[in-house]
Amino acid sequence: MSQLAICLIIFAITIIGYCSGKYSLATIAITSLMTLTLTGCLQAKEALGYFANSNVIMIAGMCIVAAGFNRTKFCTALADRISAIAKGSLAKMMMGYVLIGVLLSQFVQSPVSVIGIVAPMLIASAESMGLKPSKVIFPVGIATIITCCTLPLGAGATIAGELNGYLESYGYTDFTIGFLDPMIARLPLLIIASLYCIFTAVKLAPDEPTAEIAISGKKKGNAASLNSFQEAAGIFIFFADAVGMMFASKFGLALWQVTVIGALAMVLCGVLKPKEASAAIPLSMLLLIVGALAISGALSATGAGELIGAHMANMVTAVGGNSYLVGLIFFVVPFILTQFMSNRGTMMIFYPIAIATCSAADLNPTGLMILIQAACLSAFMTPMATSGVGYIMGCGGYDQKSMIKQSIPLAVICCVVSVGWIMTMFPLK
Repeated sequence: MSQLAICLIIFAITIIGYCSGKYSLATIAITSLMTLTLTGCLQAKEALGYFANSNVIMIAGMCIVAAGFNRTKFCTALADRISAIAKGSLAKMMMGYVLIGVLLSQFVQSPVSVIGIVAPMLIASAESMGLKPSKVIFPVGIATIITCCTLPLGAGATIAGELNGYLESYGYTDFTIGFLDPMIARLPLLIIASLYCIFTAVKLAPDEPTAEIAISGKKKGNAASLNSFQEAAGIFIFFADAVGMMFASKFGLALWQVTVIGALAMVLCGVLKPKEASAAIPLSMLLLIVGALAISGALSATGAGELIGAHMANMVTAVGGNSYLVGLIFFVVPFILTQFMSNRGTMMIFYPIAIATCSAADLNPTGLMILIQAACLSAFMTPMATSGVGYIMGCGGYDQKSMIKQSIPLAVICCVVSVGWIMTMFPLK
């Protein structure tokens, strides 16, 4: 049996395990990782490397920073203030947090970082209104993932240049993607997805967690109150960490460095004791992310993406070059594949296919290139899709079945809006 076949079998069993609820998500994820190494689908050294993945370290640091901020009176006061402005309206509260998340997601390229910034206040606001985190985390978290880098701000300002670089590298320079084209293509989805997350997604979110919550907004009753210096330090470090993540590249720092520095500062300033900082690290969530990264990497390494891409090229030929049908293929297939592989890796597979398809028939690749990007950045159904999903599942207490149930309506919206709008604005010919 080929390595690809073995990997696909392990992947299928892993998904069944996630949905079964028999064991914790972390247990299933690490079992999957170990099985991949024992069957040769993943080298032991590569598997070990996922435990030191930058996203895993970043989330651990960010959780400590969030725990420190959660100890301050400011966090509770700010959350209460937002709740007061909402005047008991869940929709108004969600509007505030979704807009904050979407705005931050234009500057910070990592959605998991944005969720980490917003989550402490969101959880505190929800609990002040008598709601469980499971009711609010999914809508806000998913909004930040779907809308990431839509506007030409921060990392979003480089997208057109990056896509043109791929066109040049493959020698197809008959068409050029304009600076504002990615924003024009993805802006309708930003607006519609945001409205959906504010008014509809929250209604589909479970009132009670369906799995263990790894991060809670509740303060421990036996924790000593912070003195004035520690209170000020906790507030400053949290917001300095948020700003640091927005401008990390300007400072020559990686995102994980920013969060670890913030975590150390929380301990050194006495906002958290060392034991409290250690307890703030959600081990089960991190193990879930490690296992998800491993199976995603194994699927990429064994050629699953290339195999699907080859069949996809035949499908494009079969539909006769119709912009909407071709666009549908180039959205649905990468969208599905990105639920199980990294979004960047999936883009690398399908950009060449889109360019080759358009080059052979002298078609405009702008719509397909942006559509692939939109599909890959709309990965929110499984923990393999992006580290942000694992964080959402841990914060909100969602199991895999709950994630799929909440995700399906939004996935349909993403597909219809993206394909319909983008292929109308940027047709193949």
